[in-house]
Formats: sequence, C-alpha cells, structure tokens
Amino acid sequence: MAGPCSARLQGDVSAFTSALRTLVNNPQFSDVTFVVGPEQQKVFAHRCVLACRCQAFRGMLAQVPGGSQDSSSSVPAQGPFILGNVQPEVFLAVIEFLYTNSVTLNNHIALEVLTSSVEYGLQDLCKLCVKFIKDTLSVEQVCEALQAVVQTQGFRELSDVVLARVLRSDRLAVDELDLVQAVREWAHVSSAVLERPVPEVAALPVRELRLPLLAPSELVTLESHNQRDLLIPVESIAAAWRAHALRKGSGVPSRLCRPRRGTRPRDHHRHLEPHTK
Repeated sequence: MAGPCSARLQGDVSAFTSALRTLVNNPQFSDVTFVVGPEQQKVFAHRCVLACRCQAFRGMLAQVPGGSQDSSSSVPAQGPFILGNVQPEVFLAVIEFLYTNSVTLNNHIALEVLTSSVEYGLQDLCKLCVKFIKDTLSVEQVCEALQAVVQTQGFRELSDVVLARVLRSDRLAVDELDLVQAVREWAHVSSAVLERPVPEVAALPVRELRLPLLAPSELVTLESHNQRDLLIPVESIAAAWRAHALRKGSGVPSRLCRPRRGTRPRDHHRHLEPHTK
C-alpha cells in the first residue's frame, strides 16, 4: 500500500499579483491609513499585508499604546500614521512592492524609492531600484537628482560604489567643503550599519573628494576633524597641501583639481592646472 503523498502546486502567479494590485491604496477593507507628504495625502493599506512583508511596518503597527513595556498586552496602533518626509508617489511605490513584489519606477522617484527601500529594510526592492538606475540614468542625471538630497538621510544610505560614481561628476552643484561633510556623515552611518571602520567603508568615495579645491584654512580644519575618525588618508591631505605649496596640481590627478558646477571660487584656484584628463 502506497504511503501518503503531498505536493505544493502553484496557480497563475500573474492573476494573483493582479488581484493584490487592486488592493493598493484601496480604502475598501483597509484598516490602516498613512498621511503622506507635505500635501498630507491619505494612503490606505492593510495591516496584515504590511506586517507579513516588512519587519519595519510590523514594528510600527504593533506599537504598545501609552509606552507600556508589556508586549503581551499590546494592541495594534490605530494611526493614522504621519509620514511628512516622503513623497506620496514614492511611498505608493513601496506599498505596490509590498503587495505585488513588483514596482513601477520612473526617473523622478527612483532614487527616493531606493532610499525608502533601505530605510524599510527591503533588500529585493533595493535591488530593483539599483537595476533601474543603472539601466536608465546617467551618472550626471543621478548627480542632478542628488543635489537636493545631499544633506538628507537618503544620501547617507547610498552604497560606496554609487557614491563614488556620483562624486566623479563635474556637474554636482555642491561645494567641495559641503561634500566632505556629507561624505563624513555618510561614512559614520555606513560604519555603524556595516560594523566596519570608517576609513574602510569610505575608501572608494574619499578618493573622489577634490581636496586641492579647499582653501588652506579649510584644510587645517579638515586635518583637525580627520584626527577623530581618520576618514581621509594622510597622503591625500598631504597631496592637497603640496598643490598649494607648488601653486599647481602637480602630483594630483587632474580631475581632483577641476572645480565642479557648485564649487565656490577660492583665490588659489587660478593656480590649478586647467587641463583635464
């Protein structure tokens, strides 16, 4: 007599996905509401979907009222949840992914969706965003999009490879001193997340910082800050000082002496070699 037999059979995945897509931002049967962006747009969702797909949402939705530490007595937080720092279109893209395991992206939101994917711990969404960016955006377009977010959490959550590519561009409308500070903040966040030393996580992006563009007083301050975290190799700072002493970019890659679109003029810039490689 044959023993019991079991098998997992799968129906039409596309039909299942299409059905779930109809629930995206659908108030019918919704049991949680988000108020999103400066315009306070309401986005409707379903707790069970968010909680089973994303640990960050699971924690948000299971908050204990009144700050109680007794998780056994917790009831779901009722909301609405206010998300003022994210654009509705970006948040809806995240919601779409959670419901359908696919996402609709365009050039205007791809970088912000990437940032949100990191924030919510959605690795598969992160990979989809990176693929879209690599396939559709030039480095210059990425740079232009990032000019508005250099000081935001999103900038700090870029990978070292992406950040290094961004920093190679002449089209960044950001001064070098501000970029150094932004990279320092990025490096400290990455160091904490990856549990690796600051100099190690920052090695690639730091090579693209154009230190010879900084004035002597700025280099002095940079050296002082650098003693705390060793973000920038001593040789790189020494090369910047050498460019000042020789009154030209001798011994420094020419790209590192080339002002960006947003570089504030300094007196010594006229001594740097104008040619580029």
